[in-house]
Parts: sequence; C-alpha cells; structure tokens
Amino acid sequence: MPGAPTQFIFGYGSLINTASRNSTTGAPVPAIPVRISAAFGYIRTWNDRSPSGFTALGLRRPYKGESASTINGVLCPLDGDYMTKFDAREEGYARVEVPRDDIEAVSWQRLPEAARIWLYVPVRQGHAPGEGLPGPDASFPLLASYIDVVVEGALEYGPDYAHELIETTADWSQYWLNDRELARRPWVHDSKAATVDKFLASAAHASAFLPHRQCPEPYAIRWMTEKGQ
Repeated sequence: MPGAPTQFIFGYGSLINTASRNSTTGAPVPAIPVRISAAFGYIRTWNDRSPSGFTALGLRRPYKGESASTINGVLCPLDGDYMTKFDAREEGYARVEVPRDDIEAVSWQRLPEAARIWLYVPVRQGHAPGEGLPGPDASFPLLASYIDVVVEGALEYGPDYAHELIETTADWSQYWLNDRELARRPWVHDSKAATVDKFLASAAHASAFLPHRQCPEPYAIRWMTEKGQ
C-alpha cells in the first residue's frame, strides 16, 4: 500500500517490551513476534557493556565448536525519524540487515511483503560486529531490573515465547546484581517479579547462575573481597 513502512527493526532484548520501546519514540510503536533462523549465524548473549556499568543483551558469532541458534524477538516499523531515534538509543551497536529468508512470523500476523529488516549488533573498535566483545564482570554485571524488562516484554507474547527467549540466551553469569527497586520485597513495585524469577529458575542456563544474584551490599562485599580491595 502507498505509504506503508519499508524499514523494520528486529528487537531481541529490551525492545521487545512495549513500554521500553515506546519510551524511545514518545509514541506507540507496533510490533509482531518473529524468529530469526540459525542460518543468520548469530547467538543472543550478554556482551554489550553499557557505559553506565552493566551488561546488556547483544549478539555474537559462535565460538569454535559452537553452533548459531534461533533468536526470537519482535519486528517493528521504524520509518522516518524513528530510525534515527533508535540508532541513537543503540549507540555502540552496528545496524545489520537481516535477509528476508532468515526470518519467520510466529503468530497469525504475517511478515511485511516488501521491507528491509535490520537489527543491532554490539561492535568493538577494530572488530567485526559481534566479535571480540567481553562478557559480564564484577564492574559490568547482569542487572535484575534490565532482565525484568526483557522477560516481562517476552511475556506479552505468552509463556512459551518467554521461555524460548531465556533458553536461547547464552553466557549467563555469576556477576548478577539484584538492583530491583526494594529488592528484598520486589512485589511492592513490580507485581510480575515473582513470575520472572519462576521463568529464570525453569531455564537450565539461567537457573545455574540465579543463586549468585545478590542485592547491592552483599554483591559489593563479595566482589571487593575477591579482588582484595
């Protein structure tokens, strides 16, 4: 149709969450659930270090002996200045085009017939997108608040979708800071916190590291002690 969007972004982390996505544009951005095939050649992982001091979701190429995996996410139209706004939001990432044949819809909603589809891959100076990137450490941990945004966004599309997202995310870490508002009683500010924890506990990779998640005080004591500070 004349005037139909021609540029789309594939979101595989916080962009899945409607409120998080809309906060960038200041207006509603529709989305449909989709999946990228393993043929695209990437793995969803924890490898984007934010300057504010945490590690967000990104993509990387498989290591030797490892295979690429499917990546579920959402597809949203970003014509006009929306694309500019998301490019600014995803600073430190490279925008990479996804071949149309490598993406499929996972609901009754069809993919756009004629469109260019992009996603953001973390990039380190001197390396190709998704290569040579460090994972979490004591100074750049996983954040419970960020994980809440991602998993709660995935739950907008159902429990199977949320479980798939967690299971197809690699490189979970012992460096996991529980920075939730009122972290010892998170349900006061977020009624979905217990549901998120239930899904994390049910996924093999994430559940292995969930016991390491700590509130700020014990987190600081543990890692400062181990560093001999």
